[in-house]
Amino acid sequence: MKVVVLCGGKGTRSYPFTDLYPKVMMPVGGSPILIHLMRIYAAQGFTEFVLAAGHRKEMLYDYFDGRFPQWDVRIVDTGAESDTGERIRRCLPYAGDRFFGTYGDGLGNVDLHALADFHEANGGLATVTSVPLRSQYGTVHFTPDQRVIRFEEKPVVRDYWINAGFFVFDKQVFEQSSGQNLEADILPPLAASEKLYTFLHEGFWKSMDTSKDQQEFEAILRNGTAPWTEVPSRLVPLSA
Repeated sequence: MKVVVLCGGKGTRSYPFTDLYPKVMMPVGGSPILIHLMRIYAAQGFTEFVLAAGHRKEMLYDYFDGRFPQWDVRIVDTGAESDTGERIRRCLPYAGDRFFGTYGDGLGNVDLHALADFHEANGGLATVTSVPLRSQYGTVHFTPDQRVIRFEEKPVVRDYWINAGFFVFDKQVFEQSSGQNLEADILPPLAASEKLYTFLHEGFWKSMDTSKDQQEFEAILRNGTAPWTEVPSRLVPLSA
């Protein structure tokens, strides 16, 4: 299966970096977050990538010129103003009948083979990986008489799950829909037709939405860990 990566958004919440570069080029430990993401797939045996480029696409062409010969990387100009669904649609000629899709700015140690097997077993047209919601705020815990017991920094709210990307799509999803936005126009009708399933991931996942998130990724690395590189134990890691 090939991997379609959304790389073309303007990343307005990450200015001023994204005024000059695609958001997926924001560095984590000296390498673009996009490369960390691609290594997640490559470590599990998926090394054919289709990059849906747009904003500052020339940076992607320059960066991948001669780099990573062990990967098959195709960069597709999907337009500077295209939305997420349209970007994937423009990559269909290179993606195959079934493919992985993902945002270019989120990292997680997702078991990709289990994800693909789950999609196959359920017979739907698309599968989205969901993760428990992590609050962006700390919470205050107190007794009925309002005496504070403790504080909890950015807890995981396990009653709620959010879209983490790491999709599997059948090609016909985009052939049958003219929707421009993946999240608003394409996924909801799929859910209504009972053709959308979700794969639950409770391991590491984090997105880079702002420069603050970039700093948090750097802090994780400074602590000597890179939890997104922890390939599921049932798999034999491959050279990435």
